[in-house]
Amino acid sequence: MKKYDIAAYIWPSYTGQEIRSRIFWPDGIGEWQTVKKNHKKGDYEWSRKPLWGYIDEADPSVMEMQIEYAKKYSVNVFIYDWYWYDNRPFLENCLNDGFLKAKNCNDMKFYIMWANHNANYTWDYRLSSGENTDVWLGTATKQEFEAVGRRWIEQYFTKENYYKIDKKPVVSIYDLGNFIEGLGGIDKTAECMNSLREEAKKYGLQGVHFQLVKWGEQTLNLSGVDGGKVKVDPSLVRRLGFDSLTHYQMVHFTNVTRDYLDIIPDMVREWNKVRDDYGIPYYPHVSIGWDNNPRFTQYRPDVVHNNTPGNFKKALSEAKKFCDENCVVPLITINSWNEWTETSYLEPDDLNGYGYLEAIKEVFG
Repeated sequence: MKKYDIAAYIWPSYTGQEIRSRIFWPDGIGEWQTVKKNHKKGDYEWSRKPLWGYIDEADPSVMEMQIEYAKKYSVNVFIYDWYWYDNRPFLENCLNDGFLKAKNCNDMKFYIMWANHNANYTWDYRLSSGENTDVWLGTATKQEFEAVGRRWIEQYFTKENYYKIDKKPVVSIYDLGNFIEGLGGIDKTAECMNSLREEAKKYGLQGVHFQLVKWGEQTLNLSGVDGGKVKVDPSLVRRLGFDSLTHYQMVHFTNVTRDYLDIIPDMVREWNKVRDDYGIPYYPHVSIGWDNNPRFTQYRPDVVHNNTPGNFKKALSEAKKFCDENCVVPLITINSWNEWTETSYLEPDDLNGYGYLEAIKEVFG
């Protein structure tokens, strides 16, 4: 049977070990603090409980368990959301102290998505429904980017289990607008990307594979969605020299306030459009759902309906077909391993059990 790289994004907030995170989640358990609340707003109620409990995902013993389950259900790559604010990293604990210190971490590949959007009070349940004030900016200067790049190379890219395409470590860029703004324009951004490629070669690597998170027009009208300030078009992507594209969330390119079965054709159309328009590899993305009401005191109407494990399996089958027909590298990205407060997660809960993980195994196992 053909082997696929099933890569699930990880939101590294389910730990209290990062002291700066306590301005958003003062209880010291990360965003589990929000998940544990009783979310009832009129006729709407969100009530989910993790079958594994409110565990610290920066604990290596916890990650050993999660790696075992991920592999059991055919998830073999983790994509860690990685942050850099105020000239230093943020929420690295899950990756550095949890995953990389797990005894079985080499059984699992991983790579980084630089989540370089601005940080605001969306993460703070107490303040999220008020003015959307930025706490930290996601832009980084050339000097900062050089420091970031060295950190990536020394701490991650050179690891045996870092995910590579064509022998080049993959790094994904989330917010193109912030990326370009911080580095001083399109040409300077391209120069910085090439400089990092050359720096990586000094460490015996073949360069760097830059992957871009693709956005659409829909996000400009949504609340509670990070980033999306600049339109991503083919000429800009080619000028910057990105090597591939994927998505992070289907909410970035389609109306999600409807039945999941009605969304699947939009996913497939988007994949084909990106493939046709950009001329570089596109790796299909499947989201489990979208509902970020847990983060807000007031009801948000953008909610996916009928996103059962069975319907998720249908989307996965479409992604498998697209990958077979279009991708030399059999990579498929999934949102996500643990985006609980956006209601798009593979981790088992009291509503669907292991259903979403079982769907992946049935399609790709």
